[in-house]
Amino acid sequence: MARTTRQREAVRAVFADLEGFHSAQEVHALLRDGGDSVGLSTVYRAVQSLADDGELDSIRTDSGEALYRRCSPQHHHHLVCRGCGRTVEVEGPAVEKWADRIAGQHGFADVSHTLEIFGTCADCRAAETAAGGGAPGERTTA
Repeated sequence: MARTTRQREAVRAVFADLEGFHSAQEVHALLRDGGDSVGLSTVYRAVQSLADDGELDSIRTDSGEALYRRCSPQHHHHLVCRGCGRTVEVEGPAVEKWADRIAGQHGFADVSHTLEIFGTCADCRAAETAAGGGAPGERTTA
């Protein structure tokens, strides 16, 4: 576990008030808007450290961008809206059994995995329909 610093605590506090996944750049902007002069590289190190310690979960978007959020401590997967970023934690017992079976067939042990499922939530689909199409796949932030 990394040592606690003022910057790490500031980043942790930002995530306490956020829903969904957010980039280090978004967290940096929120800190700067709040009057904190923390540098972007420091925010990157802090979010990665919090993720390494299991306090934040991370995913990679289709474009490769790393996003972070506070998550529950038990193993889970994510269903993520491409439009608004809404995230739902889901369990996947079939995925767990499949991963263990495949690993065992190939002589692997002590395996881990991540699974993110991206789609468009009902609210974004309704908004796209109401707007006459919209821009599916566009990620917005709250």
